[in-house]
Amino acid sequence: MPKRVLKKYDGKKQGWLHNIIELIIIFLAAFILFHFIVGISFVKGVSMYPTLHNNELAFYTRIVPQFERGDILSVKMPSGEYYVKRVAAVGGDTVDIKNGKLYVNGEEADEPYIIGETKKKSGGVEFPYTVEEGKVFVMGDNRGESKDSRDFGAVIRKQIRGKIWIYIGRIT
Repeated sequence: MPKRVLKKYDGKKQGWLHNIIELIIIFLAAFILFHFIVGISFVKGVSMYPTLHNNELAFYTRIVPQFERGDILSVKMPSGEYYVKRVAAVGGDTVDIKNGKLYVNGEEADEPYIIGETKKKSGGVEFPYTVEEGKVFVMGDNRGESKDSRDFGAVIRKQIRGKIWIYIGRIT
């Protein structure tokens, strides 16, 4: 009888230890996943409307070798806040705004996703604006309601948390 009790006790002890180890592995995997590979961002405001709406949840990947025009990014703004913006131009591109349109390298940008006219901002950057290598020029899709690179210039890689790869409806 004592052997039987001991076996049950050892089984419970091993089960408990196994559960603790599983829990540690799950937390470690989640930490690695969300610290180094993916992240979560919330869309704030209407600057990305109609593509994204206020309070939508977006997942981004931190592993992006380079950014391309049209990519949607989670960006740390000079104010310290995080916003979701679209890449309008990359390093080496020259950006200009004329007659309510965005021009990149002298050609009108194909932007079927925007609403409103693209206008220069008073107190913002001077146009034409050449984006330095290693930086990206970001803008919101709702041009009249967006605080973006027209206000503060191109952003450096360090300010970019990642590229949005999936977004989910509103979280209220």
